[in-house]
Amino acid sequence: MDIEYFFELFLGGLTRGSIYALIALGYTMVYGIIQLINFAHGEIYMIGAFTALIVSGVLTLMGWPQLAILAIAALAAVIYSAAYGWTMEKIAYKPLRGAPRLSALISAIGMSLFLQNYVLLAQTSDFLPFPSLIPDFAFMEPISHIVRSSELIIYVVTAAVMVGLTFLIKFTRMGKAMRATAQDRDMAMLVGVDVNKVISMTFVLGSATAALGGVLIASHIGMINFYIGFIAGIKAFVAAVLGGIGSMPGAVLGSLVLGWTESFFTGYISSDYEDVFAFLFLVLILIFRPAGILGKADTDKV
Repeated sequence: MDIEYFFELFLGGLTRGSIYALIALGYTMVYGIIQLINFAHGEIYMIGAFTALIVSGVLTLMGWPQLAILAIAALAAVIYSAAYGWTMEKIAYKPLRGAPRLSALISAIGMSLFLQNYVLLAQTSDFLPFPSLIPDFAFMEPISHIVRSSELIIYVVTAAVMVGLTFLIKFTRMGKAMRATAQDRDMAMLVGVDVNKVISMTFVLGSATAALGGVLIASHIGMINFYIGFIAGIKAFVAAVLGGIGSMPGAVLGSLVLGWTESFFTGYISSDYEDVFAFLFLVLILIFRPAGILGKADTDKV
């Protein structure tokens, strides 16, 4: 076995899994709070990447330095996408909060199609070049043929987001309100939790992490188009279900497992069946462990 090739596939899978994790965290947070699969979440990821593309283009024409462009473009993408997530929850989901789950699911699919076509009309159906916003670090020259600086930044950012969200949920007032709402929404309202604020904040946080993933992967790959959100969103949803929908550690673990599965299968077997491998793995997990790797089976009390 070629160890260097194996290591390259491992790092490639880690890169994929890290991006999937940034999107899957939004899926699992929203589902944990209101038991809704937000199928428009992938489009928020795509909108974040397009926002960074526009902002970085303007700042480049103004002659700004590369690191400043990266920081401002990422911040603009996070803020703009968070605003989209907040607005989407108010328009598409809040009016249906008391309706059957199927109504909210249909609304989510409709919002996904709307955002896809909105960006298609506003931009183009072609792939657009995305600038490499992440600079090469001098200290990485000895290993630059194996791991790129953009990959390293993706790993670090994903780990930092996971740690930050864990701290927020476990140790802050908002985090306690989120856990209370997820456990029993009616009881949380009785003890004074502003459930509407909690749900809106959940959409904001999930949208922000997805946008960050969009900026990082677009800068890493160097291309973008209006359809990247649908594909990435479906893969991240698979990862969230794989790890256990509603579990944040499960979302990260499922994303990494999915990323490595795709990378090794495509590297050693065939890249033509990349999506087939991913969904086949999901089917096998759901057959033998329906709740996912870290998920807990729901039990109805009688």
